[in-house]
Amino acid sequence: MTVAVALGLAAAFAYGLGDFLGGLLARRMHFAVVAIIAGAASLVVTLVGAVLIAPADIAIEPVAWGAASGIGTAVGTLALYRGLSRGRMGVVAPLSAVGAAAIPVLLGVILGERPSLVAWVGVALAIPAIALVSMTEQAAHPTGDAAAADGAATQETPEARAPRMPPGVFDGLLAGLGFAVLFVGLKLAGDGSGLWPVIANQVAALVLFLVALIPIAGTLRGGAASRDVVGAVVVGLIGAGASVAYFLATQAGLLSIVVVLTALYPAVTVVLAVLLTKESIGRLQALGLATAAVAVGLIALG
Repeated sequence: MTVAVALGLAAAFAYGLGDFLGGLLARRMHFAVVAIIAGAASLVVTLVGAVLIAPADIAIEPVAWGAASGIGTAVGTLALYRGLSRGRMGVVAPLSAVGAAAIPVLLGVILGERPSLVAWVGVALAIPAIALVSMTEQAAHPTGDAAAADGAATQETPEARAPRMPPGVFDGLLAGLGFAVLFVGLKLAGDGSGLWPVIANQVAALVLFLVALIPIAGTLRGGAASRDVVGAVVVGLIGAGASVAYFLATQAGLLSIVVVLTALYPAVTVVLAVLLTKESIGRLQALGLATAAVAVGLIALG
């Protein structure tokens, strides 16, 4: 289980770093373009690895599961990048992890997985930790000039007092569903075909990325800056490492354990957003990050 835990955490770190960088790029170029460049880079590097480092025969069923997981990759990535381009990273990324963790854990139990009691305690802590990291805290009343502007001559209406869904929440939830399909599909692909299921995943995802670009191709103006293209390639390389690490982790350990560890990737995105883009972090998010750290320790011990 130690190998599976290490690989799961490596996948979480890589996914979180890739999401942070991809989210920044999606604010400067269309999110579908980011996904296409990153997807192509992921495919190339994984294909080289499959041929030179881990050669194996191609089998139909594992490749089919890999291609099915690629549908989840495409849906999850496009929804996530769209959400990150217009919402707060500290909201969108954690929300995407809720479904990404919960659905595979349920499937693992249905398939007969029975983690140890200590590991189950870690899982039980990890899922609410993910939810806590996704929560935002806003002031109940505006202050200063904003308060004067908003309430100059009118009273607050019931509609104004009603809670509003922060930008990107729907995208985060949709991304979680897509990533759940990704995680389950790669697990069911098994380990009999080397990295070919991961390659099938990336081919399917890249095709869907290209399809998603068709409706908006005419609206794109100008070329992307060279540094942004390089950045998207880097995101793809990181994503390839994350996918391979997760795939290998699921073959070395239980899905219900590995997927929860991997689904902690928003913690990396949130911390980077706080440190590098000065996004604020609320008390609930801080509690979620601390709870996630405890959960990881318990899962590792289990």
